[in-house]
Amino acid sequence: MRLAQPLAREVVDQLAISFGVCIRPVPMYRLDTLTGQTTRLDIPCGATLSNKCPPCAERNRKLRMAQCREGWHLEDEPIIPPNEPTDEQRWLIEHRADWQAKRDVAAAAGENLAEYDEILAGIDADIRRSGLRGSVLGRSSTSRQRSTRRRQDAPDLPKRKRLPGTLGRVYEAADGKRFRPSMFITLTLPSYGRVMDGAPVDPDSYDYTRAARDAIHFSKLVDRFVQNLRRVAGWDVQYFATVEPQKRLAPHLHLAMRGTLSRKEIKQIAAATYHQVWWPSTDRVVFDGDELPVWDDSVGYLDPRTGEVLPTWDEALDAIGDDDEPLHVLRFGEQVKPIGVLAGTERADHLIRHYLTKYLTKSIAETCEPDNERQREHAERMTAALRYEPCSPTCPNWLRYGVQPKNARAGQAPGRCQGKAHKAEHLGYAGRRVLVSRKWSNKTLTDHRADRRAWVLEALGLSATEDQDPNRYTWRPVPPGDSSLPPLGERLLAEIANRQHWRALMQRLQAQADGTDLSATGEEVAA
Repeated sequence: MRLAQPLAREVVDQLAISFGVCIRPVPMYRLDTLTGQTTRLDIPCGATLSNKCPPCAERNRKLRMAQCREGWHLEDEPIIPPNEPTDEQRWLIEHRADWQAKRDVAAAAGENLAEYDEILAGIDADIRRSGLRGSVLGRSSTSRQRSTRRRQDAPDLPKRKRLPGTLGRVYEAADGKRFRPSMFITLTLPSYGRVMDGAPVDPDSYDYTRAARDAIHFSKLVDRFVQNLRRVAGWDVQYFATVEPQKRLAPHLHLAMRGTLSRKEIKQIAAATYHQVWWPSTDRVVFDGDELPVWDDSVGYLDPRTGEVLPTWDEALDAIGDDDEPLHVLRFGEQVKPIGVLAGTERADHLIRHYLTKYLTKSIAETCEPDNERQREHAERMTAALRYEPCSPTCPNWLRYGVQPKNARAGQAPGRCQGKAHKAEHLGYAGRRVLVSRKWSNKTLTDHRADRRAWVLEALGLSATEDQDPNRYTWRPVPPGDSSLPPLGERLLAEIANRQHWRALMQRLQAQADGTDLSATGEEVAA
């Protein structure tokens, strides 16, 4: 039948994917300020998920593989010199100093400092956005502090003498050979109820509230684990980690660590790691259904029954006493799996390919799609548990529990938060999928991308260093409806032809390097 025949446009997409061509390119005009020439170029979309653009997602996955591999077993200490501050950063600091002086004068005169504090807070936010790290004052700007005493129900951390550097310890075998092993660690969350084939045996007793909160705050628990890991190890531990869901839909962590500790110590650190969420209580639902808080431009949200102003976020936090318990305490489960890994081994490559980067082209939910009705119902119950669970201080769900969210604004309502944590494809986890320490490979992703480009250009006999002046080109997007922009199918075909040419040239150069006669195999490419 004619309808059974494939569409030509779909075949173009399939062919583009097979050649690694982005199927959602962004058309841009590039102006060469040296020659005055304007060129239209298709820039890859850079998607990280294959359901959006498989070639870009796979390219990013391979980039992460290279990043993980290069940093896992470094032999030389990475050195990251600080960048010189930009003119904008210098101006922001001067601007901050000027307003700080004005505030000090106002304070001495007994004036109201609210306006000055608001302006300084805005300048501090601009300073952080400019790329400067740390606080201008050298201390945290918040005045609210919680006790740093360890919980009595958490074991103490082991201690070890501190060593300089990030590489870990060197070991020497009986034959005098020296080696520096590393580790691969898998961490999971605790049980919320007995599961079978990825779904609860008894859904009514399964603790969905705890599962939802653990997923939302999982990244904080990982941060605390790394802090404890460095404290116990004694050196500045560097890591490459990815977050994936288990079949039961709970997130878990795969972490490549440079250097090694004993398996006993790793398990002790995991057992001693916890994170406390000091948020207002959500035990009592104050507003539900059609009876919701109403907005007043002058004071924020009001109780529609009494007309009273709801507590602000800061007021709700101030109401939490020192003797109160946190809203939630996160801990890892008992399943902690540390493995020793040596550089250049098949195990190291296997762990990178099949654990650390295998699922990076899929969303959290796509990696554990339900196979049966029980699993589908479990996913729906998990999504329902996340709907009204606050995901951040600014989450509108706080109105459900009688608290104004931070930076409240008109039009907010419980159950309508647009945060990633509430979306079914994220299963509560809204953090980054890949977690990499600053000194892992001594390179940024941009550096790794430049390395790959330079390798290809060198293989093709082209220069990787010419036209490197960052100020030579200016870019602007092609406006919608531009008559000079060919249809997407035509642009994809042109890029496919380019890829065919470069691939054939690469094969020819490789064959020449190997001493293979391409003409004998019919693979010779005309110049």
